[in-house]
Amino acid sequence: MKFILLVHHDESAFANMSEDVQRGLLAESVGLCHQLEEKGEYVHASPVLPAATATLVRVRDGRPLVTDGPFIETREQMAGYFLIEAKDRDEAVAIAGRIPGARIGTVEVRQVRDVTGLP
Repeated sequence: MKFILLVHHDESAFANMSEDVQRGLLAESVGLCHQLEEKGEYVHASPVLPAATATLVRVRDGRPLVTDGPFIETREQMAGYFLIEAKDRDEAVAIAGRIPGARIGTVEVRQVRDVTGLP
């Protein structure tokens, strides 16, 4: 089963951390990806740019509405994701607990639905 692990944290708190701490968290995440790869559990992972760089697209009455910047004001923003293979939800939750971002924020665990016909 595939799971997406969405990492959320407070961008301003992260920005106020020293560069050494930020680099350390990234290095831990990269190391975790290599560990998952060795076990056949890694599919993909990546941090994302800050919420202020987001573009939101909604279609209403057949017309696209494009908005720059984050849609909602919230304390935690999406910081990145891990796409993994796990035997079940419990294993996915255990992996989520190993993500360094879980120590400074939250990791949302969601099973990815298989859709017939996708490439």
